[in-house]
Amino acid sequence: MAAHKIAHVASNNPSVLKEIVYGIGLGIASGLLWKMHHWNNQRRTKEFYDLLDNGLINVVVDEST
Repeated sequence: MAAHKIAHVASNNPSVLKEIVYGIGLGIASGLLWKMHHWNNQRRTKEFYDLLDNGLINVVVDEST
């Protein structure tokens, strides 16, 4: 009897609309995370060049030993 119920539950057709909504939701979420990653990299680069322009950091190695 139990096997008959399991087979009956597994034979239901998936909802196409639900799958589309899940796909769109996952796509937007992953796109937002990717975009936040790029915004973070852009912020780091801007801070680096601002410090470099202000003379607070230097990228030339001092070899006077």
